[in-house]
Amino acid sequence: MNLRKLIWNARCLTDKQRIEWYPAFWLIRPKVLELSPCWRELKILLPHSWVATNTGGSMFGGFQACLADPIAAMVCIKVFPGYSVWTRSLHLDFKYEGVTDLELRFAMTSEQEASIRMELRQKGRSTPIFEYAYYLADGSLCTKITASIAIREKGYKAKSKR
Repeated sequence: MNLRKLIWNARCLTDKQRIEWYPAFWLIRPKVLELSPCWRELKILLPHSWVATNTGGSMFGGFQACLADPIAAMVCIKVFPGYSVWTRSLHLDFKYEGVTDLELRFAMTSEQEASIRMELRQKGRSTPIFEYAYYLADGSLCTKITASIAIREKGYKAKSKR
């Protein structure tokens, strides 16, 4: 078992620790501010540190992408256990410079969840699109995130288009 799976499956860790200790996040050092017990809502602080700062003084977009990429998929893994889940596409729209700590805010609505569950029952797969964002310390929008998440039955193989 690799370290990523060990951390994700460790029963001795809290859900907040699973996110904060996720190996891909070690350099960016996120802090989970809020995580609902059902995993439908979360807020994560992405610190503005010297290592995360570009030559212009704002946060590297790559740091934002690193944290934003797996978040929707992690939520879907928890909400829809037993499926293979991964990020199909990720788009970041940088509205303003990230010159402060950033707060990532993610929420899955009950309507989204119901729609995904219906698709999973009918087709055995779903590819929902989630919109979430980073906010500056003053609460203003910094970066808009759009992620398409693949939720598939275990062992799913896409049909070849030749």
